[in-house]
Amino acid sequence: MTAGQRVQLDALDARLIELLAEEPRIGVLECSRRLGVARGTVQARLDKLAERGVVSGFGPEISPAAIGFGVTSFVTLEISQRHGHDLVAAHLAAIPEVLEAHTITGSSDLLCRIVARSNTDLQRVIDQIVSYEGIRRASTIIALAEQIPYRTLPLVRSAAQG
Repeated sequence: MTAGQRVQLDALDARLIELLAEEPRIGVLECSRRLGVARGTVQARLDKLAERGVVSGFGPEISPAAIGFGVTSFVTLEISQRHGHDLVAAHLAAIPEVLEAHTITGSSDLLCRIVARSNTDLQRVIDQIVSYEGIRRASTIIALAEQIPYRTLPLVRSAAQG
């Protein structure tokens, strides 16, 4: 599936995704019982959702703060265009505290979400990020509190309604 292609979700898809989001350890048989459909239907729907990229994983969600990384920040990076995004992304991928990086429009080239153990540790992480010669400038914003956690269920519900 390519970016921009719309995947149709129906009410059963939405209910299945919501059930799995609420109880990630639930089995296919229990899903079928609660949704009132055959086990094979649930399995086929899950397979199709995974194949189309709607559901991309069933692993645990990890809280960085719970494992000692209580500082979250967002860093925009300006990169040297001759190095390109791929080499910079490879550098960033080698830093465990970089949780995600996105190519963006505007005055910067990349937006990263990073975590650290403390503000002092944040400086270490930023120093590690900017140590790569392909990065010309970094601008950091520290998140004080999470108001809305990353979520997708409202989108799923909206998509299923058409």
